[in-house]
Amino acid sequence: MNKPVIDRPEGVRNVPLDEALGQRYLAYALSTITSRSLPDVRDGLKPVHRRLLYAMRLLKLDPASGFKKCARVVGDVIGKFHPHGELSVYDALVRLSQDFAARYPLVDGQGNFGNIDGDGAAAMRYTEARLTPVAEALLADIDEDTVDFRPTYDGEEKEPLVLPAAFPNLLANGSNGIAVGMATSVPPHNVHELCDALLHLIKTPNATAAKLAELVPGPDFPTGGVLVEAHENIVSAYKTGRGSFRLRARWEVEKRPNGMWVVIVTEVPYQVQKSRLIERIAELINDKKVPLLADVRDESAEDVRVVLEPRNRTIEPAVLMEALFRLTELEVRIPLNLNVLDAGRLPQVMDLRGALLAFLKHREDVVLRRSQHRLTKAEERIEVLDGYLLVYLNLDKVIRIIRDEDEPKPKLIKTFQLTDRQAEAILDLRLRRLRRLEEQVIRTEHTQLTTERKELRALVKDEEKRWQTVAAEVKETRKRFGKDTKLGARRTTIADAPAIIEVPTEAMIEREPITVICSAKGWIRALKGHATDTGEVKYKEGDAGRFWFHAQSTDKIVMFCTNGRFYTLAGDKLPGGRGAGEPVRLMVELGNDHDIVDMRVHRPGGKLVVAASDGRGFVVEEDQTLAQTRQGRQVLNVSGGVEATVCAPADGDTVAVVGENRKLLLFGIAELPVMTRGRGVVLQRYQDGGLADAKTFNRADGLTWAIGDKTRTETDLADWRGKRAQAGRLAPKGFSKSGRFS
Repeated sequence: MNKPVIDRPEGVRNVPLDEALGQRYLAYALSTITSRSLPDVRDGLKPVHRRLLYAMRLLKLDPASGFKKCARVVGDVIGKFHPHGELSVYDALVRLSQDFAARYPLVDGQGNFGNIDGDGAAAMRYTEARLTPVAEALLADIDEDTVDFRPTYDGEEKEPLVLPAAFPNLLANGSNGIAVGMATSVPPHNVHELCDALLHLIKTPNATAAKLAELVPGPDFPTGGVLVEAHENIVSAYKTGRGSFRLRARWEVEKRPNGMWVVIVTEVPYQVQKSRLIERIAELINDKKVPLLADVRDESAEDVRVVLEPRNRTIEPAVLMEALFRLTELEVRIPLNLNVLDAGRLPQVMDLRGALLAFLKHREDVVLRRSQHRLTKAEERIEVLDGYLLVYLNLDKVIRIIRDEDEPKPKLIKTFQLTDRQAEAILDLRLRRLRRLEEQVIRTEHTQLTTERKELRALVKDEEKRWQTVAAEVKETRKRFGKDTKLGARRTTIADAPAIIEVPTEAMIEREPITVICSAKGWIRALKGHATDTGEVKYKEGDAGRFWFHAQSTDKIVMFCTNGRFYTLAGDKLPGGRGAGEPVRLMVELGNDHDIVDMRVHRPGGKLVVAASDGRGFVVEEDQTLAQTRQGRQVLNVSGGVEATVCAPADGDTVAVVGENRKLLLFGIAELPVMTRGRGVVLQRYQDGGLADAKTFNRADGLTWAIGDKTRTETDLADWRGKRAQAGRLAPKGFSKSGRFS
């Protein structure tokens, strides 16, 4: 059966859907990358910013002029150059004017342009704007054929492809953008330092990243702050064009009466909204996540002043701030991804040296094109002045030709060997300029232009002279916007990477009393407060209580199991006291074939005696039992049918060991080695059975064991004293029938 023939209009063809989608998506991606999201390495601007500045220049909104409504500016931009939404254009204009967002603002705004708290700008009909001197530097010499122009979207106007940019805007103001499949993030830098690096590169084009990092030690953010990134990381970021910078808020301690103090935050990190930051800190206080902090207040006026009040005066300010740095945006990481469009409009990730060299090459091209343009204008003017001087030498003859000839122009050209431009200029010459004084002015101008032409010709031909001119312009930029000016003074302090400060658990968790309860089958929970076991606590059917002890929510709970591993639980993470709790096996990696031997509050600096059913064991420091993961920490090695059976505090001078055969042995604790992991040494030997229990005690106090609800203490223990690894003797009369000390 033949397929039906479908009539299609002329020019329409079949294309596979995936191919059509691919072509269209590629066109969209290229448009987003080159015309929206990535800045040009030469002027550091995206198209919307470039069009804004150019439109404002056409409106004659230079720094010395008056302001105009932002609505007028936005209207010109979207009407002539940028056919997009007016709000997006206005948002771009607002950001260029915010001194907390742009390190060197390009727009001078009048009215409400938002604030560091995150409040938005007023509507464009209420605000006014004009260019700043920095924007003026970006646009300088644009009328002297220094850059290429292209038709606008409707073909009625022309717009610059790039600005001449006598100011290193890309690195000075930075840029952020997300394109299709790529993004850019360039933090702002200090222009004085950038100019130093540019001058060094002119002299030494092969300068290393380490040398440039000496001249440009790190970003300089408009909101200040303290840069605490390690120097080697900064060098690496500048060398590769990728990295990040660790930035902290600036703070100081302010003394108060009676030994009290508060922390005053005077500068917040870049792009952090102050109001949102304060809300976050307040939330942490309400949630009891920062117990060291009692209150936060915003006392800011024009300057930032955030007051942090500690819980008490004994707290170390550095510890309090370290806790807040970890939990809030008082510390942030600013990424560096120097992904920009090069001179050929191709996206690539440049290093610092590559970006600076690209700017210098652009400036050298601008100097060359400007010189060629000025040379052409000078030669044209000299040509006209030559014609004027010829008039003064033959004034009567020139006047006679003009009076007598119907077509004086050809006659003048033929008689005096003039060019068409000279003849036209002579015919347009006003009679008042035929004075003797005017002749002297023309001769002076002619001399000056001749000298200028000579210099321009040398500049066009000699590359070294052009680089000297570029260097002179960079020095002028440094002088105009450098560190000696209010705008150019460095705001972000470069500091060493901070020393690691141990933040105690109390700084992160509200210290509250709790009662830890764990059943025989391993269901754990925590009651609020220090409760007494009155028998009223309920357990699941078939289960019963086993561990009951008091702790604090800031404590670590350690659990020793028959597999010889220690597991660590956080007191504040234990399930609440309602219900039966949760199985501890869901919190740690404990198999069903193993059981809990002991559970207790971790004592920093303490020691424990651990032993297995085969009678081997040792002393371990409690600090070596804390586990960082759910898998726990292996301390006592057991294998085969041997299991860990004892975990007791090593608080006395004597070890008491009792076997399943009810034989008791006492020996000095000094005979046990202190180990971090292993099988240990033999505590007691057995012909049958194994170890039942062990404990430590002070010999002078006597040995105590439990008998039902009572306890008994025996001080006459000479018959059971011996050496480690002996068999011992039968326990004294009245020893616990369970064969254990507790």
